[in-house]
Amino acid sequence: MPNKYKIILASGSPRRQQFFKDFDLDFEIRLKEIEEVYPENLIAEEITSYLAELKAKAFDGEIAENEIVITSDTLVWLHDKALGKPKNYDDAFHILKSLSNETHEVITSVCFKTSKKTETIFDITKVTFNTLSDDAIRYYLDNYKPFDKAGAYGIQEWIGLIGISKIEGSYTNVVGLPTEKVYKYLTQIVADNL
Repeated sequence: MPNKYKIILASGSPRRQQFFKDFDLDFEIRLKEIEEVYPENLIAEEITSYLAELKAKAFDGEIAENEIVITSDTLVWLHDKALGKPKNYDDAFHILKSLSNETHEVITSVCFKTSKKTETIFDITKVTFNTLSDDAIRYYLDNYKPFDKAGAYGIQEWIGLIGISKIEGSYTNVVGLPTEKVYKYLTQIVADNL
């Protein structure tokens, strides 16, 4: 990535920040408080794309010519319903119980904003859980406290090791960022602007 571009990652997620470190790219973290509310008529990737773009919109008028602001949003989609981050322990338990012995979709949208344009991509991964016992769910919640995660779980944690029987699509998307698509898109932006 040529030095003339400065990447701004507008995400407080430790997992997304780690992915960008693993890309071996220089980047800066710049955060803004956003109320994550979306119109009720939106479904699936429309929700994540709307929220990723809402987060990027907060940078209107502040982006230098050589900067690329990257925002993202992830949700779990089950039976035509969005499952975001749990509100509390009981909500997390209920969410994991609903994912037990089911296949759900993990949807992540990533918005790339420059001073000239805004573009958004998304990725969908299907994840299947085995039956999760109440004891296993409680053990996971007590020991891993996944309250900052969409769907109340991290695939890379204990629950993923013992509970997930199948995934179709990008693993890193389930962690919180479809890394292959993001890297490809970033290199494309650079190629287009050289």
